[in-house]
Amino acid sequence: MMAQFHRKFKAFKNSRWLVFVCAMWIQSFAGIGYLFGSISPVIKSTMGYSQRQVAILGVAKDLGDAIGFVAGYLSEILPSWGLFAIGAVLNFLGYGLLWLIVSQKIPALPLWVLCIAIYVGTNGETFFNTGALISCVQNFPRTRGPVVGILKGYAGLSGAIISQIYAMFNAPDESSLLFMIAVGPAMVVIALMFIVRPVGGHKQVRPGDNSGFMFTYSVCLVLAAYVLGVLIVEDVFDLSQDLITLFAAILIVLIVLPIIIPIIFAFFSEPRPLVQDSLLIEAQKEEAGKSEQDPNEVIFSEVEDEKASDVDLLPSSERQKRIAQLQAKLFQAAADGAVRVKRRRGPRRGENFTLKQALVKADFWLIFVSLLLAAGSGLTIIDNLGQITLSLGYTDTSIYVSMISIWNFLGRIGGGYVSEIVVRDYAYPRPMAMAVAQVIMAFGLFYYAVGLPGQIYVSTVLIGLGYGAHWAVLPAAASELFGLKSFGALYNFLTMANPAGSLIFSEVIASGIYDYYAEKQAALRHQDPSSLLIKPLMYDDDLTCVGTICYSITCGILSGICIVAAVLSMILVYRTRRVYTQLYGNPST
Repeated sequence: MMAQFHRKFKAFKNSRWLVFVCAMWIQSFAGIGYLFGSISPVIKSTMGYSQRQVAILGVAKDLGDAIGFVAGYLSEILPSWGLFAIGAVLNFLGYGLLWLIVSQKIPALPLWVLCIAIYVGTNGETFFNTGALISCVQNFPRTRGPVVGILKGYAGLSGAIISQIYAMFNAPDESSLLFMIAVGPAMVVIALMFIVRPVGGHKQVRPGDNSGFMFTYSVCLVLAAYVLGVLIVEDVFDLSQDLITLFAAILIVLIVLPIIIPIIFAFFSEPRPLVQDSLLIEAQKEEAGKSEQDPNEVIFSEVEDEKASDVDLLPSSERQKRIAQLQAKLFQAAADGAVRVKRRRGPRRGENFTLKQALVKADFWLIFVSLLLAAGSGLTIIDNLGQITLSLGYTDTSIYVSMISIWNFLGRIGGGYVSEIVVRDYAYPRPMAMAVAQVIMAFGLFYYAVGLPGQIYVSTVLIGLGYGAHWAVLPAAASELFGLKSFGALYNFLTMANPAGSLIFSEVIASGIYDYYAEKQAALRHQDPSSLLIKPLMYDDDLTCVGTICYSITCGILSGICIVAAVLSMILVYRTRRVYTQLYGNPST
């Protein structure tokens, strides 16, 4: 009995589903950058900063969240726990120093010190993301879309999760949120960092895996609906501390709930036959042998030309047989001097690339530019959403900020699910899902631009869904096209497109147009004191824009930019259709 329990406990400890669930918990505390809107007011009031100085801090935070070169490079030489440990140290040191300064535990320091502190603290997030994504993508190589979507979804929702848990403690000092941000994520990551790791998950395929994903999706939908409901209730009613604590306790239960999956698989399901395991192991050995071939091996480039057009549509075993026959013919012809052979120059799509090798590939730059255009547009709206809602006359912006966060979360979850259907059931390349998401974003931006009824609600939903879907589709597509060996470096380079696009579109387009109409309205107020645009005296010195016009032109421009991004994604679909056929085969097989 004890021997059986020990065997099952060992299976539980090494379960890829346990790794996945623990990675979800880490990601629930990894999106600390989303909490800047909650901590910036106390920093501003305590330090006596102007809005411009707070904006400088925000830029430092964005840079820390986006620059993941170090995490990507170290992911190739360090185990996952090493990445998590470095991230926890950076998170604790950066936000710990920020807390000491803001809570006045130490004398006030210059603004540049706070910028370094918030950069270092937020940069720890890149180590959390890299370690969790690499471990889970390697453990679930055939279901990358759902895995990446769920993990990125929890990261997007982490701001709301941490805020709700913080509300449990009813801390009288507002700066204590900074202390929780410094200590909470570091404690969670340190507790789980030896569990989240590659465990040979490709050998743990189970018939019940689909049920596991469906249960996880169900939990995610319930979690999103619950968080949105709690935010609305807290906004409308004045709740007691006991009720707030109860809401937070239920939230924690929902976060922990997916642990049921590895428990059931390890302790309450029958083990798979050993024959199946051995076959899987042999298949992996063969794949490993193929991937370790000499990079200077002689290959037949003419195989691509000799293949019939219907070869890629054959079942995998038959396709390999036909290709082997062609290679044999070409080998004999080469021996007779009838054809020319050349040495292999770098990897092909679907094989392992280094970052240096990927940077000279058109496919890589198609992904980068498409992401820069579309995700940069989405982030511009998210960063300016507070100002957008104020320009439309809404006084409470928090509900709309929370709404777009929820739809961002659902977009990430749904993007992973839909992209998996695209590649498995219809044999289309995964970037097809990215193109669809970009069209959805373009429609949401256009809806706002033309000022149709309920524009803020419709635009919030569509932009949140489309933007979130990018972060489920992008990492999975990058790993499929450029391999897993340097996935950390490749992923962290691609994520730089997000803030780069936002910086261009927000500073050049959105801010410029907003300031132009704010100045125009200010001039009208001075000329016509009876104008309906006149503001109370306390606003006289502010350049405040009122009305749909403040952002409608911006949204129209960004809508066109998203269409361009969708065209680039479709070009990528056309270029990569063959590698996806090789990876996933024909849906009929």
